[in-house]
Amino acid sequence: MRKVEIDRNSGFCFGVTTAIKKAEEELTKDQTLYCLGDIVHNGQECNRLKELGLKTINHSEFSELKDAKVLLRAHGEPPQTYLTAQKNHIKIIDATCPVVLRLQKRIKQEFDTMIRQGEKRQIAIFGKNGHAEVMGLVGQTQGQAIVIESINEVDKLDFTKDIRLYSQTTKSLDEFQEIVSYIQKNISPQATFLYYDTICRQVANRMSEIRKFAASHDLIFFVCGHKSSNGKILFHECHKINPNSYQIDNPQDINPTLLQGVQSVGICGATSTPKWLMEACKEIILNIP
Repeated sequence: MRKVEIDRNSGFCFGVTTAIKKAEEELTKDQTLYCLGDIVHNGQECNRLKELGLKTINHSEFSELKDAKVLLRAHGEPPQTYLTAQKNHIKIIDATCPVVLRLQKRIKQEFDTMIRQGEKRQIAIFGKNGHAEVMGLVGQTQGQAIVIESINEVDKLDFTKDIRLYSQTTKSLDEFQEIVSYIQKNISPQATFLYYDTICRQVANRMSEIRKFAASHDLIFFVCGHKSSNGKILFHECHKINPNSYQIDNPQDINPTLLQGVQSVGICGATSTPKWLMEACKEIILNIP
C-alpha cells in the first residue's frame, strides 16, 4: 500500500488566510467586490473565489473605478493606492498582512527621517523587482528605494554612502545574510550600515521544515502556482534535498508513471497553496494503481 502524506506545515500563511476570509465574508453581501491584483499567487484558489463573485482588476482599472468596494490583498499597496481610493470614493477592505504593514511603516519612518534631516542615505530592499509587496515598500520612499534581487545586484549600491537594508517578508534568510555580510565587508569606513531582518518567521521556518519533509519520502509533489515567489524558493530547497521532486499546479499535472515502484509520496506547497488543493492531489494519487 502506497503511503501518501500531506505536509502539515504547508498551506496558507496567516496573512493569506486572513485576506481570503475577508473576501469570503464580503462576498456574502450584495455589493460587487473587486480585488486589486490576484488575491493569492495560486490560479486554482483565484478561480474558486472568482466563481463566488470576486472580480480581479489591475491598477489601471482601479484608477477608473468610482463608488466601488475593493479588497487589498495581503501583499500591501503603496500610498498612492489609498489616495486614489479617497479621490474616487472607493471603499477599501484592507487585508494587508500585519507583518507587511509593520515593514511599510518602518520604511516610511526611515525615509521621512532621512528627508527631514536632509541626509543622503540609501534605503535598500532585498526583494523581487515588480513583486506586489516590493512595489508597496518602494512606494513608501516615493520610488527612491533601491531593490536588490540577489547578491549579484549589490553593485547598485554606493558603498561610500550610508546604507539601510530591509527585506521582502518572504525572501530567503540565508540569501539576506549573504548580502549583509558582503556589505559589511565592503562599505567605506566613513559610511554607516544598518540592516533589519524583516523576513516573516512563519515563512522562514518553513525552509527547515520542508527539508525534513522532502527527505522523508521517495517522491515529492510540490503544489504551487507559477507566480509564487515563496513557492520558487521552497521548491528549490525541496528539490535540493530530494531530486525526485516535481512542481505541479493542480492534480491534473500528476504524471502516473512517476509513481511506479514508489512506496512513499509527500505532498507539500507554498504559503499561497490551499489545503483543499493538496487534498485533491492526494485523492488522485491514492486512486492511481
